[in-house]
Amino acid sequence: MTKQNTQPVRLYVNGAILGYKRGLRNQYNHTSLIKIKGLDSKEDAAFYLGKRVAYITKASTPGKNGSKFRVNWGKVCRSHGNNGVVKCKFSRDLPPQSMGGRVRIMLYPSRV
Repeated sequence: MTKQNTQPVRLYVNGAILGYKRGLRNQYNHTSLIKIKGLDSKEDAAFYLGKRVAYITKASTPGKNGSKFRVNWGKVCRSHGNNGVVKCKFSRDLPPQSMGGRVRIMLYPSRV
């Protein structure tokens, strides 16, 4: 058996943090709005429901596992509007400086 020269498999899709769920006067920090790259309809957003979301930051000191990277995990809850924006809940609310930042939407767990 020979090993073919293949690219490593990327198990995530990039996304951008738009802001918090909000009304005209109230803001709800426990839910964040995420725009997923390449997603343009509410029907396509159904595939991502239940997928895990990772917000990755870099710290100055290493953590318990020796890595300087910190991860805040979340989950895609539902779609928002008609253009591929989804609502996500994170284990810890995203900080305000994360607005406009990047997240990774993992392609697991699979519901297929």
